[in-house]
Amino acid sequence: MPHKKVNWIELFNDLIFVAAIATVTHTLVHVEDGHIHPEYFMKFILIFIPIWWAWVGQTLYINRYGEDSVKDRIWMTVQMMFVILMTASLSVDFDAYFLPFLIGYLGIRFVTAIQYLMTARMEAGNRKALARYLGFGFLIGGMISLGSILFDGWFRYFVLYMGIAIDILIPIIGRKHLKRVPIHTPHLLERFGLLTIILFGEFIVSIVAIVNGAGDLGKGLFVLFISFTLVMAMWWQYFENMEKKIDKESKTSGQLIIYGHLVIFMSMSVIAAMIQVGFLYSLNKELFVSLTFGATFLYFIGTTSVFHKYRHPQTRLGMKHFITLLSLIALLWSGSFFLPVEETVVFIELACFFIVYAFVTVK
Repeated sequence: MPHKKVNWIELFNDLIFVAAIATVTHTLVHVEDGHIHPEYFMKFILIFIPIWWAWVGQTLYINRYGEDSVKDRIWMTVQMMFVILMTASLSVDFDAYFLPFLIGYLGIRFVTAIQYLMTARMEAGNRKALARYLGFGFLIGGMISLGSILFDGWFRYFVLYMGIAIDILIPIIGRKHLKRVPIHTPHLLERFGLLTIILFGEFIVSIVAIVNGAGDLGKGLFVLFISFTLVMAMWWQYFENMEKKIDKESKTSGQLIIYGHLVIFMSMSVIAAMIQVGFLYSLNKELFVSLTFGATFLYFIGTTSVFHKYRHPQTRLGMKHFITLLSLIALLWSGSFFLPVEETVVFIELACFFIVYAFVTVK
């Protein structure tokens, strides 16, 4: 498979999307009387998914049809302006910013649909059929979401997310078209890897905020050591798989990479938020432990699912590895939940798990 380079404008685009993800993640740092209101969890999920899908849409178009031409750069520049508008409209007070969010999101999606339809006119065979299918499919999903402006209250959001759900299901429904035009696997893995490493920057932001608020040097150094050890273990596990264990020549539709990373990205955001909440805020212990280890479990499931499929057969983890790692999560989760341990101990346990996970991955 010939090499396909990631261009500079894709990286610039990533930075804008990470700003959006950081804004959404901040919704989980709203602690009131030791609790995070369920409304914030719902808003986190409902805002995160459109952001992820908007990024995926343009990434996959470039993966299959992008040429880093002047035309492609102009289209992406237009999309980036819509991303900035969408990011600026992200707020826990979603009702007040609904219209600019809608304009930003639909602007991104309609540009992608138009790109596919224009490309279909220049392609032939399976590539033409796929471009037409995705172009019209995404256009339909966007038009349904656009219909949300005709309604008020909860039904407005129902229509908006019905369109988004249809948009996300279009590639799954049309998998036969996607299999005939496989993704460029190295490029797609590199794109997700680059966004992942930028997301690790959110952990650093949390660590800096904690160290600044630690109060004394000793506590700050301790927090720095534990938190950064945790982040580096996660980084090691992810990129050891990405760089050395994956068969980058496999030809697939790439759907497991795409949808698996939704779980990975969301769980990373929750863990980053919990690092900040655990050290700086007084959150109900049971909720804190459940969120931290629940996100860890989802991260494990997401990374294991993606990397197990794409790893070289001789390097795949066996059932004993899965059982051992799941048992370790369950043991640490239940121990932290029922025993009188502090937040600091939870992060030590979390760092230990990711060190073990990284070690098993490397081995």
